[in-house]
Amino acid sequence: MRPTEHTMANAVEVKDDNFAAEIEEYQGLAVVDFWATWCAPCRMIAPIIEQLASDYAGKVKVAKLDVDNNQHTAAKFNVRSIPTILFFKDGKLVDQVVGAVPRPTLEGKFQEHA
Repeated sequence: MRPTEHTMANAVEVKDDNFAAEIEEYQGLAVVDFWATWCAPCRMIAPIIEQLASDYAGKVKVAKLDVDNNQHTAAKFNVRSIPTILFFKDGKLVDQVVGAVPRPTLEGKFQEHA
């Protein structure tokens, strides 16, 4: 698989034009991975995000947003470095994780907010 290809069986792709409908109007926990194709740490945590999306399917909505193609949303939430994972509960930003962190760190956040 080339670095620009991301398999997202359990995560949905969101963009500037559908972020409000997909995330801010979502009832429950939505987790958004802000990433870019050129970002090596983003590629490192992509499989972790995908696995958590699978493990929490039906409990947590997991989405990915490419910051290069969706700069409006990245700027709106002040995403300055990637990867940044934002946690939204009923449409409100409640937490964030910046950087490539180990799975237990991310999973702890999923458990805390789910």
